[in-house]
Amino acid sequence: MHNFWRWFSAKGASTRSQYPGIPLTPWQAGVLLTGLWASLGAIATIQDRPVQLLERNLQVVFFQLRGPVAPPEEMIILAIDRESLARGEDVDPQAEPELAPLQTWPWERRAYATIIDRLMQAGAKAVALDLVFDLPSGYGPQDDRALQAILQKYPGKVAIAALYEDTVTPEGQLTQLLKPLPELATPTTPVGFINYIPAADHRIRTLARTYTQQLSDLVGVEALPSFAEAALSAAGVVYPEPRGTEIYFYGPNQTFPTIPIVRVLEADNWEGYLQQGRVFENKIVLIGPTAPFFKDEHRTPFSQTALHPAPMTGIEIHANSVATLLEGRSLRPLFADAWGRGIFVFILVVAASSLVRLVPQRPLWQLLSGFGVAIAWAGCSYLLFTYAGLILPAAIPMGAIALSSVSYFTAIAIGDRLEKQKVRHALERYVAAPIVNEILKQPQQYQALLKGRRIQAAVLFSDIRDFTTLSTQLEPEELVEQLNTYLDAMVEAILSAGGTVDKFIGDAIMAEFGSPVSQGPQQDALNAVKAALGMRQNLMRLRKLWQQQGKKQLFNGIGINYGELIAGDIGSLRRREYAVIGDTVNVASRVEGLTKNFGTDILITEPLYQLIADEIEVIDLGEQWVKGRATAVRIYSVVALKGQDTHLYQQVREDFHEYYYPTEI
Repeated sequence: MHNFWRWFSAKGASTRSQYPGIPLTPWQAGVLLTGLWASLGAIATIQDRPVQLLERNLQVVFFQLRGPVAPPEEMIILAIDRESLARGEDVDPQAEPELAPLQTWPWERRAYATIIDRLMQAGAKAVALDLVFDLPSGYGPQDDRALQAILQKYPGKVAIAALYEDTVTPEGQLTQLLKPLPELATPTTPVGFINYIPAADHRIRTLARTYTQQLSDLVGVEALPSFAEAALSAAGVVYPEPRGTEIYFYGPNQTFPTIPIVRVLEADNWEGYLQQGRVFENKIVLIGPTAPFFKDEHRTPFSQTALHPAPMTGIEIHANSVATLLEGRSLRPLFADAWGRGIFVFILVVAASSLVRLVPQRPLWQLLSGFGVAIAWAGCSYLLFTYAGLILPAAIPMGAIALSSVSYFTAIAIGDRLEKQKVRHALERYVAAPIVNEILKQPQQYQALLKGRRIQAAVLFSDIRDFTTLSTQLEPEELVEQLNTYLDAMVEAILSAGGTVDKFIGDAIMAEFGSPVSQGPQQDALNAVKAALGMRQNLMRLRKLWQQQGKKQLFNGIGINYGELIAGDIGSLRRREYAVIGDTVNVASRVEGLTKNFGTDILITEPLYQLIADEIEVIDLGEQWVKGRATAVRIYSVVALKGQDTHLYQQVREDFHEYYYPTEI
């Protein structure tokens, strides 16, 4: 039972390895696994692709969770939409001359001149056109002059667009600036480029001003402000320097007030729906295409997602950029440097995983705690993202923390399983399989055994007759082989009856029934007798085999007693084992010795007999004195179970006398 004690003491020891063959404690395994995942998380964080896609996708989720936010009241979009295009195609220029410039796309530029004039007359703060007028109008010079006149009428109040265009040439990629016509791009007219750089997930996220950073390496390419900056310049707005480079998207399509541009030219709508233009008073008006015809649709954190499948048009992205600069809401990574992010993630994962290790040593609780900490970090990242405009590494730390917990849980579970299997194999050599199952199911309950407690159980002692003489007659190899065969057969009988093999003392066997798991006094007592009868039968079978092989015959004596025992972890600091002690043990051993005197093989005591008197056939041998007892002990010779054949009992007695006393009749 040494392995029994070893396993239970190991369950409560945090400094002992739970991994067979691997000299690691759970704490050391946790440190190694934490370091591994923290390092992998740090390395992944440093990479730009494809791991950063995880972070980008989580930011999309954050935007969706946050939901739409009210945009600045001073902004409005005039959309060149389907309604406006269709209205222009169907217009009767005689009946509605103000809509005549909209008959064919591209529209006449005098239409924009009329619209800008109406907006400015209505009190608009500024107008920004997301249209590139880099070529002369197809409707003649007078059409360009009409727009030029309006730009001069409202100097610096109307921003127009430019475009950096990349062309692949034999010499490589060529970047060209498509600027408005010189007569339109006057010194007082704000001009801004409309390019954006998609992120790794092909979503537009960053302010257009980041595009100018790429232009710094190009020689001979003029650098312009972004369209959003030009619009704010036209409005005369002084805004703080953005602290970050990412756009604060206010919501999906239609988050900003959007009006079809044709309604500005329709007299009835201007007078009624637009309240004679008061809708545009003190507003920054952005004009741009939104109809699918223009193919100016893009992916953003608020478009082409599960909740918002529709793409976002370029003019709406510009509106979000203008609002971001206007309100100073740009988002910024907490760590712009990749190495800084990596170090942060490493420290975060180590700290979080260490926090999880503080949870009581239950692997499942630690696993759930790991997931909880990962989710908590996601929540913290979301709050900082939403309310502080900070972008923290979130997806990768969450994954690293969760995987650290999963791998630690798996390692502990595998180690525990292997250890249990190892202990099961060891215990099943001494303890019946059902008892082993009970022990492994509720190990904490049986740890109390180690502290010492009083129990009621049956104790069985068995010893080979004249083994000392036999050992002098056989060669060591032959003796050990025959002894092991004998012990295997005896242990099989004990375990089959639900007993626990306590120890081997040379050729002697000590076993208990009712320790460490009791099936009740009567059943424990009956199991002990059944084990003894099984030992009798197994030994008879072996004697027949040995007789055929010409080997020495073995006979044994068995003594069984029932009573109070003290069970516990007994031994020195260097070696301990689970054992039972007490008067019950001493009596069982002494009764076994009496079998020689009565020429029988199984003797039981009065306390055991009283528990199962109706179950067994016995011969009352009266009271006998045993060494170490002040009172006599009443003993019985077991013949068989009630109703069973008694022939084997007689056969054993006859064989014993015939073998040891062949001259006697």
